Amino acid sequence: MAYIPYIEQEDASPELQRLYDRYREPGGGVDNILKIHGLNPPSMETHYELYRTLMHGPSGLNRVQREMIAVVVSSINECHY
Repeated sequence: MAYIPYIEQEDASPELQRLYDRYREPGGGVDNILKIHGLNPPSMETHYELYRTLMHGPSGLNRVQREMIAVVVSSINECHY
Protein backbone atom coordinates (compact mmCIF):
# COMPACT_ATOMS: atom_id res chain seq x y z
CA MET A 1 0.00 0.00 0.00
CA ALA A 2 1.26 3.48 -0.83
CA TYR A 3 2.11 5.92 1.94
CA ILE A 4 0.65 9.41 1.69
CA PRO A 5 1.63 11.91 4.39
CA TYR A 6 -1.10 13.88 6.07
CA ILE A 7 -1.30 16.93 8.27
CA GLU A 8 -2.33 16.38 11.87
CA GLN A 9 -5.24 18.43 13.13
CA GLU A 10 -3.06 20.46 15.49
CA ASP A 11 -0.75 21.42 12.57
CA ALA A 12 -3.53 22.34 10.14
CA SER A 13 -3.75 25.75 8.50
CA PRO A 14 -6.94 27.74 9.22
CA GLU A 15 -8.44 26.59 5.89
CA LEU A 16 -7.61 22.95 6.56
CA GLN A 17 -8.80 23.18 10.18
CA ARG A 18 -12.16 24.44 8.90
CA LEU A 19 -12.43 21.32 6.72
CA TYR A 20 -11.30 19.01 9.52
CA ASP A 21 -13.97 20.57 11.74
CA ARG A 22 -16.59 20.08 9.02
CA TYR A 23 -15.74 16.42 8.42
CA ARG A 24 -15.01 15.42 12.03
CA GLU A 25 -16.58 12.12 13.12
CA PRO A 26 -18.82 11.97 16.20
CA GLY A 27 -15.86 10.57 18.17
CA GLY A 28 -13.87 13.73 17.40
CA GLY A 29 -11.40 12.48 14.78
CA VAL A 30 -11.13 12.90 11.05
CA ASP A 31 -10.88 9.78 8.87
CA ASN A 32 -7.40 9.19 7.42
CA ILE A 33 -8.97 8.80 3.98
CA LEU A 34 -9.90 12.48 4.20
CA LYS A 35 -6.72 13.61 5.96
CA ILE A 36 -4.60 12.46 3.02
CA HIS A 37 -6.09 15.41 1.14
CA GLY A 38 -4.62 17.85 3.65
CA LEU A 39 -1.93 18.89 1.20
CA ASN A 40 -4.67 19.86 -1.27
CA PRO A 41 -7.77 20.98 0.69
CA PRO A 42 -10.04 21.49 -2.37
CA SER A 43 -9.56 17.80 -3.20
CA MET A 44 -10.84 16.93 0.30
CA GLU A 45 -14.12 18.69 -0.38
CA THR A 46 -14.46 17.01 -3.78
CA HIS A 47 -13.65 13.57 -2.37
CA TYR A 48 -16.19 13.96 0.42
CA GLU A 49 -18.92 15.06 -2.01
CA LEU A 50 -18.19 12.05 -4.24
CA TYR A 51 -18.35 9.71 -1.23
CA ARG A 52 -21.58 11.30 0.02
CA THR A 53 -23.18 10.97 -3.41
CA LEU A 54 -22.14 7.34 -3.82
CA MET A 55 -23.18 6.26 -0.34
CA HIS A 56 -26.26 8.42 0.25
CA GLY A 57 -27.49 9.60 -3.16
CA PRO A 58 -30.26 8.07 -5.26
CA SER A 59 -29.43 4.53 -6.32
CA GLY A 60 -30.90 1.13 -7.05
CA LEU A 61 -28.81 -0.14 -4.13
CA ASN A 62 -29.72 0.36 -0.49
CA ARG A 63 -27.21 1.57 2.10
CA VAL A 64 -26.38 -1.93 3.36
CA GLN A 65 -25.62 -3.15 -0.18
CA ARG A 66 -23.37 -0.13 -0.81
CA GLU A 67 -21.49 -0.76 2.44
CA MET A 68 -21.07 -4.45 1.59
CA ILE A 69 -19.57 -3.54 -1.78
CA ALA A 70 -17.20 -1.07 -0.09
CA VAL A 71 -16.08 -3.73 2.42
CA VAL A 72 -15.44 -6.33 -0.29
CA VAL A 73 -13.49 -3.89 -2.48
CA SER A 74 -11.43 -2.72 0.51
CA SER A 75 -10.71 -6.32 1.46
CA ILE A 76 -9.61 -7.26 -2.06
CA ASN A 77 -7.37 -4.18 -2.14
CA GLU A 78 -6.01 -5.01 1.33
CA CYS A 79 -7.15 -1.59 2.45
CA HIS A 80 -7.90 -1.33 6.15
CA TYR A 81 -10.09 1.74 6.10
